[in-house]
Amino acid sequence: MIYLLLSVLSSTAIFVLFKLLSTYKADTLQAIVVNYITASFCGFLSYKGAIEYTSIINSSWIEAAAILGFMFISMFYVMALTAQINGLSVASVASKMSVVIPIVFGIVVFKEALGFYKIMGIVLALIAVYLTSVKEKDDAILTKSLYLPIIVFFGSGIIDTSINYFAPDDKIPLFSAIIFSIAGVVGITFLSFRSMRAKKKFTLRAISFGMALGLVNYASIFFLLKALRVGRYDTSTIFTVNNVAIVAASTLAGLWVFREKISLKNYAGIVIAAVSIILVTLI
Repeated sequence: MIYLLLSVLSSTAIFVLFKLLSTYKADTLQAIVVNYITASFCGFLSYKGAIEYTSIINSSWIEAAAILGFMFISMFYVMALTAQINGLSVASVASKMSVVIPIVFGIVVFKEALGFYKIMGIVLALIAVYLTSVKEKDDAILTKSLYLPIIVFFGSGIIDTSINYFAPDDKIPLFSAIIFSIAGVVGITFLSFRSMRAKKKFTLRAISFGMALGLVNYASIFFLLKALRVGRYDTSTIFTVNNVAIVAASTLAGLWVFREKISLKNYAGIVIAAVSIILVTLI
């Protein structure tokens, strides 16, 4: 359970850093690219085995890692578009509700057992995610460019499911490093084209935030995969608890750190989140 707790804390730290990016007017895309480069270095440094590029290229998981790396940075861009066009709450709900995809995958593919309390816990978790994600003053327009939140929903769910399915048990740091490296290369390529037109250089502020993001981003993936490999809880339980705990913790961080206003719906979501975690893990 300690790995899961560390993953939740790391993911919540990502939320806090993103808020600080906005507060200090740092270039978000630059920070994201530096984040992926930093995370890839963390993965390579954490891997205790010998790094042989020939064996990496010929490995059974290299194609999945490459596709995931491209999806990582692509989904970030789509989520940004969704927040701008459909509203922040629509983007947030679409991303968080995608947890249903790895849950269903674990039940169908891994034949994980389902009891009454676990089903109730999963249902309550989805309700909690919705209630804690919705902001009353957000100008959400669900019907406009409806394909964007749909892409966010399926893309986020596929990423979570694929990371768990393809990650080799003995090479988690290396697998993560390759994913982040591919995402970094795609990001650098995009930034290069953008700088040709806008002539925008990297700033020290964006680099600093990017490095901090990279550390916690790597930690969130590493500890989540470790939690999934421990074996005490099945994947549907891990993904349910991880997702709903991140949403609740991020909401509380917004309240305590940034003095954000939280509605009664958000408070209700946090309470329901706690109940759902108890149902899927303790009962």
